[in-house]
Amino acid sequence: MDTTDADALVGRLLDGRYRVESRVAQGGMATVYVALDVRLDRTVAVKVMHGTLSADPSFVRRFIGEAKSVASLSHPNIVQVFDQGTDGATVYLSMEYVPGRTLRDVLRSRGRLPARDALELMIPVLAALGSAHQAGLVHRDVKPENVLLADDGRVKVVDFGLARAVAASNQTRTGLMIGTIGYMSPEQVTTGVVDARSDVYAAGVMLFELLTGRQPYEGESPMAVAYKHVHDSVPPPSTLVPELPPEVDTLVAHATQREAADRPADATALLVAAVEAHRTLPRDSGMRPLYQTVIPNRHSASGASTGARSMPVSAPVPDATSVMPSGAMPGAPVSASPVPGAPGTGARAVPGPNHTLIQPKGAIPPTAPPPAAPAKRRSQANWFLIGLAAVMVVAVGATGYWFSRAEVVKVPYLLGKNLSVAKSEALQRGFVVDVLQSEHDNTVGEGKVLRTDPVANAEVEAGSTIKLVPSSGPVRVIVPNIAGLSEAEARVRIADVGLTVDEISRIPDKSVPRDKVMRTSPQIGSKIRKGAKVDLVISAGLVMPDVTGMLREQAEQILREQGYNVEIIEQEDAAQPGTVIAQSPQPKAEVNPGHATRLTVSKGSGFRWPWDADDDDSVDGFITIPSVLFKNVHDAQKELQAAGLKVKTRKVYGTGQVRAQRPIGNVVPPGTEVQIWH
Repeated sequence: MDTTDADALVGRLLDGRYRVESRVAQGGMATVYVALDVRLDRTVAVKVMHGTLSADPSFVRRFIGEAKSVASLSHPNIVQVFDQGTDGATVYLSMEYVPGRTLRDVLRSRGRLPARDALELMIPVLAALGSAHQAGLVHRDVKPENVLLADDGRVKVVDFGLARAVAASNQTRTGLMIGTIGYMSPEQVTTGVVDARSDVYAAGVMLFELLTGRQPYEGESPMAVAYKHVHDSVPPPSTLVPELPPEVDTLVAHATQREAADRPADATALLVAAVEAHRTLPRDSGMRPLYQTVIPNRHSASGASTGARSMPVSAPVPDATSVMPSGAMPGAPVSASPVPGAPGTGARAVPGPNHTLIQPKGAIPPTAPPPAAPAKRRSQANWFLIGLAAVMVVAVGATGYWFSRAEVVKVPYLLGKNLSVAKSEALQRGFVVDVLQSEHDNTVGEGKVLRTDPVANAEVEAGSTIKLVPSSGPVRVIVPNIAGLSEAEARVRIADVGLTVDEISRIPDKSVPRDKVMRTSPQIGSKIRKGAKVDLVISAGLVMPDVTGMLREQAEQILREQGYNVEIIEQEDAAQPGTVIAQSPQPKAEVNPGHATRLTVSKGSGFRWPWDADDDDSVDGFITIPSVLFKNVHDAQKELQAAGLKVKTRKVYGTGQVRAQRPIGNVVPPGTEVQIWH
């Protein structure tokens, strides 16, 4: 804890509610304080964003939105967010105070953990992440520093949404990249686009670190580590700690696949696999747990406390040691029953710790010789002994042959498994592994075993060589750069690389000429399977809005903003003076920027409001129509309706802001219809 340095916030009443008592931690994005909520009289943790972030309006907006989303989460393994606010230039979060230490502190003090202990830490973390994923939230910065181990045994995940808010800001944060690059998924490194599977990847890396005491990749620079995330596969933890069981190798390999589609869909799916792996592990840890975790029952994968059970770590029971009677020679048989006829001893056998009956010291075995046999019986006995010897010779020879011949084992089923996991499993079973050149395949993902030689379940001698042929996945090609081409030209370029055009959509865009390709999906430069389909987005240029019924000035301003050249023609008409009664081109027509547009406007000859009268009392009880231009359309509707007017809304931009209104400022009777465009 850092509480000794001078800090301007310590002792201050933040936002009139939180009395800051001490500083407990400081990181790259924020400083954490212990504070007293004077309204509710409870201790809270207050996280104050650093000035470089709080000065960025885009960060503050994103931060407030993320805080609201995180506050809606309710899970026993997620640090609860109580409040968010600003006090001058100070942007803060009020959160649940969890006294304890981080998982990083545990790793520093203890090093790597046994497999069961590591899974019992990861299970509540995955339950927390799974709950967030089901609510549509992605953590984006899963790492040991963001996992808290409370003094009372609870496991808590913190900082949901903060990384997303920072990523959306305009600040340069090279330091943040350095601090978290070890857990970033390949897609997070290359594109910055993340989803629940990116959290799954980071959780897999964190499990690797718990099992081995180190991260899977090391490099001289952050970029070197990022390169390995993108181009290498995370090795099995057992390559560093050979005694680890294959179940955890499989779990780490599944979570850290380079292709997001090959990972579990979200943390809940990985949680199910982790619980199953935990169930199969032997209870071989005698260490006293530093934490308490909760394993969800089969009806609740989210880790909720209802129906959950704690997973204690039990000490192993030592095997019983055989006991030999005093004075017995090694290899001598031990009597398993009372000794009959032992003169005057009354001795009997005693069961030992390993349930072997042991003859007490001093017991005398019978030594009287058998009575002499007649000569005929001795001759029969000799032939019997000769026959017995022959049988024994044959038996010894057969036994020698049996034990001298090679052990026969079956080839394990390795198809579809990650190459590193399959290689590790084969080596653990005593095989020699030869990895051959990879081959393309449309059904088996890249880096997985396509076939083996010998095939699975074939009987071979122990120690034989297994040849593994990994899949390099389907043949992949790069989506060509077709931006700015016509649809016909784009189709030819796409077909040339072995792809096909699927859906075509047109959207208005005044910056791209009409009928030219704007972008593709998947995006240009993406590496996708040969034969896959590509969607095209083509510019519709300018799409003529419907401005009929607007007042001339409003319609002209809207069209000029969009890049039209406007020409006005006035015409005798009974409509209100200055009202657009016709337009050319027609609404929804696609034209290029700068296209000439003609508006026909009413001169208003003979126009008369139906309620006009010649006397001066005509305005009694009438309403002056208020201007709602540039207001939110819903607020405008409420204001006009509150004044006693009817409202009709029409779209021109669809932004939700009122851009045109008719009539405006007129004195009209209650119930008059007012049109607004947004």
